Amino acid sequence: MQSPNVLEVTAATFEQDVLEASRAVPVVVDFWAPWCGPCRALGPILEKLATEYSGRFRLAKVNSDENPELSSRFNVRSIPDVRVFRDGQQVDQFTGALPERQVRAFIEDVVPSPAESEWLRGAELRLAGDPVGAETALRQALQLDPQLHLARIDLADLLMDAGRHEEAAIELDAVPDDPDWDARVAALRQAVAFARAGGSESDLAARVTANPADLEARLALAGALAARRAWRDALDQLLEIVRHDKAWRDGEARKQMIAVFNLAGDEDLVGEYRRKLASVLF
Repeated sequence: MQSPNVLEVTAATFEQDVLEASRAVPVVVDFWAPWCGPCRALGPILEKLATEYSGRFRLAKVNSDENPELSSRFNVRSIPDVRVFRDGQQVDQFTGALPERQVRAFIEDVVPSPAESEWLRGAELRLAGDPVGAETALRQALQLDPQLHLARIDLADLLMDAGRHEEAAIELDAVPDDPDWDARVAALRQAVAFARAGGSESDLAARVTANPADLEARLALAGALAARRAWRDALDQLLEIVRHDKAWRDGEARKQMIAVFNLAGDEDLVGEYRRKLASVLF
């Protein structure tokens, strides 16, 4: 049965139709054979669900008799054998012919909900350079599931990119504490604080040039630079404060450098400035 969501896969097409395709949507692989009675019972259930779920997953059917190399590669010992792939990796499996109720429950566990699908689409659109489309998708995800807080955090991050820091702050205020995302939320809240504190960058730069020891102006300038994600320039200003006075305002410059490390997401940059900070402190 060849359709957008159900397709026959061979050893020659497995890489593209399963592993690569699973980076966009989960792929459920059904290892079967025409002589297998349980396979003939399970196959129509999987095909029915693939159609019903309308693209939330793809069903790839592998005839084990015709593709023994795939059966060997994945250590298929008996059929039907059903595997799920996401992001190019196997993530779940069951064997044998299960009743529809159990197959549906299995699919629900491995396939994104409609809200999660919108959230993932938002991430893809953002990577593709479409922030407007990404925002629309993320807001749709939250409309479908207001408790999908990872989508809310992504939306706040997107809003910060657009300079809409007050809107980002509102989204962050709706995110509950959770160890899985507390560090990222704290970093985004610090970015909001940078944006709120930043004055006129040119005026602050002039103050620092006129008086390099004006640490308040230098700290505010670092905040303004961080607010527009000029991470290196912001770190340079903060490092200069530490050089002037390690203990100034109870180590505020060092604390803000750590906040920038969490925000920047650039391992090379962070490593460079961690070393510079350590050389100044010790």
